[in-house]
Amino acid sequence: MKRIAYVSADLGVPIFGQKGCSIHAQEVLRALIGRGVRVELFTANADGEPPAGLETIAVHPLPRPPKADRAAREQAALAANETLCAKLMDSGPFSFVYERYSLWSYAAMEYARTARVPGLLEVNAPLIEEQAEYRVLVDRAAAEQAARRAFGAATHLLAVSEEVAAYLDRFPEARKKIHVAPNGVRPERFPENIRPALPTARGVFTVCFVGTLKAWHGVSTLVDAFARLHARDPLTRLLIVGHGPEREKITAEVTACGLQAAVHFTGAVAPESVPAWLASSDVAVAPYPRLANFYFSPLKVYEYMAAARAVVASRLGQLGNLIESGVNGLLVPPGDAAALAAALDQLRTDPGLRRRLGQAARATVLRDHTWDAVVRCILGLAGLEPAKPRR
Repeated sequence: MKRIAYVSADLGVPIFGQKGCSIHAQEVLRALIGRGVRVELFTANADGEPPAGLETIAVHPLPRPPKADRAAREQAALAANETLCAKLMDSGPFSFVYERYSLWSYAAMEYARTARVPGLLEVNAPLIEEQAEYRVLVDRAAAEQAARRAFGAATHLLAVSEEVAAYLDRFPEARKKIHVAPNGVRPERFPENIRPALPTARGVFTVCFVGTLKAWHGVSTLVDAFARLHARDPLTRLLIVGHGPEREKITAEVTACGLQAAVHFTGAVAPESVPAWLASSDVAVAPYPRLANFYFSPLKVYEYMAAARAVVASRLGQLGNLIESGVNGLLVPPGDAAALAAALDQLRTDPGLRRRLGQAARATVLRDHTWDAVVRCILGLAGLEPAKPRR
């Protein structure tokens, strides 16, 4: 049996949680196990109960940064590489090592190189830039050195988007190792004819958003667009599935528009309930604003498509390649409430178009974007299965 180490040293990634990063990790782990791989999980955050399919996975806890000032936390995270290396040495040997890149971690890739087994590093974002812009980064030079050590030791780097791949290509240590492996879906999560979580009266057109309520998800633009749509046709409703720091602001915007009766907030929901919420809708929306660096592989959009919803998304980054406007979804300019409202109204008045787009969307992801296909790529890069890399 193939035996691998899966490493996630980032405390902000709760492997058994409900965040997007958590779902990504869980689906990769499930798909690996489904292909007969024995996985040893090394993680700084295994809080909560393992979800279905991961109950028997072996967990090796990694050190958590202390509750201290930012500089001390950074140094503790760097020092944790020593513990990670020791745990891998004690638990090995492995067929290969797979790591979800975290800001200060390099020991897993260096262990793999020393052990002469493949080291695969999954990179989901330019973490140094994110930390510097949105949080606090004290020792940028040390973060860059850690990244170079990890990139240099890795056998392959898996970027979730072309934009992340371009970022990695700026590092000489990463060049000629980069492969693009976007997010995916597990088809059995999205069976056809699933029971809706919130059925609606006949003739009511329902728009849905799923995700964390943060400014960069563009929910304020969606509320503006929905207000325009609702003014044209009162038999419309909006489902906002998720919670986050923008909840109070968005609730106030809904109230200011007089839309309280037409907008339903679910709050945080369990990942397993998302398909039923999508089944409660006619259209699902990814209304991203105009962002200078859109490097995401939006998990929500793949799930919208797997659920056979007609998707309206902003024309940004990977979405412009995933969605062919008019074929398997509709694309609109980012941050443009009027254009978004017009696209929603087009779908409201044309049920046939909604069905065609939804079915084409589902066919696209089931053909090209399943987690099993991602894992086949991973195993192919590790030399354990014949698989063609995506880039």
